[in-house]
Amino acid sequence: MRRDTSKHRRKAKSPQRRPPQAAPGPSPSRPPSQRQSGRTEPTTVLPKTRRFRPGTRALMEIRKYQKTTNLLIRKAPFARLVREVCQQYSPQTLRWQVYSLMALQEAAEAFLVMIFSDANLCALHAKRVTLFPRDIQLARRIRGVHNL
Repeated sequence: MRRDTSKHRRKAKSPQRRPPQAAPGPSPSRPPSQRQSGRTEPTTVLPKTRRFRPGTRALMEIRKYQKTTNLLIRKAPFARLVREVCQQYSPQTLRWQVYSLMALQEAAEAFLVMIFSDANLCALHAKRVTLFPRDIQLARRIRGVHNL
């Protein structure tokens, strides 16, 4: 009895879409008087774009962002958001140092990563790999983050 190892199995290929075919007959690009019989025009071959299987691109992005230590939220929009929230609590215009905005952004991103990792555990507990909003709500409720 022969064991079925990975080198003997065939990989399943994802279906490829065919490009639309032109209708048979004379091409409308040239009038019939200018056509040369028996000659074919060279066709340009476009390089094929790489198509990954579902989920592969997401895993590549996860590995990429786990290797880096830079901030993922853009600095200028985050600073505008902080200033907008600050104006809601204080009528006067307050100024922010760059390092204080960076510290606030580091803390916000660390908080988001923590909530998403807890929500991922909630999704795995429900025997799912897809993260739903109810997983994030449950993680926030367990953590005690109600008013944010």
